[in-house]
Amino acid sequence: MGLSAGPVPARVDAPAKQGLLDLVDHAVAEGFSVRWACRQLGIDHTRVAGWRSTVRAGGTLEDQPPGPPPGEALHALLDWERAAIVTLANQWGQVDLSHRKLAHRGSRLGVVYASESTVLRVLTAEGLHLPGVPVVREPRRRTPWPDWVELVPGQIWIYDFTHFRGVPGWCAIAVLDVVSRYWLSTVLAPEETWVQVQNAFIAALETDQKAWLLDDATLASRLASGTLGEPTGDQTPDELPVLLAVSDNGPQMRSSRTAEFMTITRIAQHFGRPGTPNDQAWIESFFGHLKAEHPYLDTITDPAVLRRELDIRKDHYNT
Repeated sequence: MGLSAGPVPARVDAPAKQGLLDLVDHAVAEGFSVRWACRQLGIDHTRVAGWRSTVRAGGTLEDQPPGPPPGEALHALLDWERAAIVTLANQWGQVDLSHRKLAHRGSRLGVVYASESTVLRVLTAEGLHLPGVPVVREPRRRTPWPDWVELVPGQIWIYDFTHFRGVPGWCAIAVLDVVSRYWLSTVLAPEETWVQVQNAFIAALETDQKAWLLDDATLASRLASGTLGEPTGDQTPDELPVLLAVSDNGPQMRSSRTAEFMTITRIAQHFGRPGTPNDQAWIESFFGHLKAEHPYLDTITDPAVLRRELDIRKDHYNT
């Protein structure tokens, strides 16, 4: 058979395979087991079982060339798989409504096993559109900052809420200066409302020596009378906003009470695009670095201890 002493190599030609099968059959005919014969020949019995099933099925023992048949990609989608995906969409499309659920439906039913992207690609090629596939919309343009804003410290602030795993149900709001990156204030509270926004900005105004904005009785009376509107070009320098507060579209930021407070303190509001955290990249990056560089903050379970640690981190960050 062209074999040397020792275990049978991983690759042997068809005559060697047939010779090994004959030896095993001879041993079985003499009363020995297949496993004993394979052990004596130095070959795994599963290889012999595979060769025997191939011969019984009418196949050849010759090794086939590796790879897919000529003209077919290694991982190409077969024609019957494409047809199964189309049939699945016709039967379950109005139920699943999306290509993602449809892909999982095919796996559960055992009809076809294909990824979500593959199902979408096949349906697109066949001109099928499921109701759940989102419609491509024009991207929203970022709202420009007001003309009166200058990129100088003390004029553009940004704020947002974050949570810590050690104190579920509590939240922290931080106010930063966009240009100088100065950490102005932090408020840790069991609520996430307009009250925390006001408290954070009051502390920030005091930190930045702008507490005089809280004592503007003229603006407060005009707000109460309903004569104070959005800033216009006709306003005097004493009536123009002093600060610009950048935030996302959270309900605390969009609250009418927050808007009243901001107007009284001559702070203009600027909201980012919905679902676009990059518009608030300064505060998002700040929270990310804070938690990554000080992971112990997420392990603190006492709000009082966490509040003290945040104050310590703020002092260290600003120095």
